Amino acid sequence: MIQFPVVNLEGKAHGTIDLDPSIFCVDLRKDCLAEVVRWQLARRQAGTHKALGRSEVHGTTKKMYKQKGTGRARHGSKDVVQFRGGGIVFGPVPHAHDFKLNKKFRALAIKMLLSMKLREENLVIVEDLVVVSGKTKTVWDMLREQKLLSALFVGDGGGTDTFVRAVRNLQGVDFIVPGGLNVYDGLLHTKLVLTQHAIEDLMIRLQRKVA
Repeated sequence: MIQFPVVNLEGKAHGTIDLDPSIFCVDLRKDCLAEVVRWQLARRQAGTHKALGRSEVHGTTKKMYKQKGTGRARHGSKDVVQFRGGGIVFGPVPHAHDFKLNKKFRALAIKMLLSMKLREENLVIVEDLVVVSGKTKTVWDMLREQKLLSALFVGDGGGTDTFVRAVRNLQGVDFIVPGGLNVYDGLLHTKLVLTQHAIEDLMIRLQRKVA
């Protein structure tokens, strides 16, 4: 086990916690992280893009100009692709961009994220996210002092509501529950801040997925 210090939001020591090496000491593979990020972004795409084909364009059926003698190509419809407002050939149609990704592969990517943050000394474990004041300015001053202005906070349980309201409008600071931890949001922030409860929950989840 790895002994890791636990602090409060003010940076004061509050004991230690044991971290599982099989989760926090995983070799980094950038291609694995990149694939999971691509999967996440693909799932976010609505896939509602649509272009009208020739059969879907409604225009006049009147012949545009006489058949011969103009020196131009012969046309009998304005709905063809050559004209502005005509149908699109092989245009986009609604479809899902999502693709399947193995659960163990996604769990491995989460382990890599946690291991990378630990190696880079960008992992912070706090006792809880309980704050006395719910004012954004007060919490922002506290986070600035701890150099947590680009941080993803992961936690749940009682007392987090006030903290979540306080950081809701802070740029660069986000909050998610342990089950929502993902590679994209983790890489988007410099620091990864987890509560003790979140760490315990994540270790149980990740160990279960590997077994």
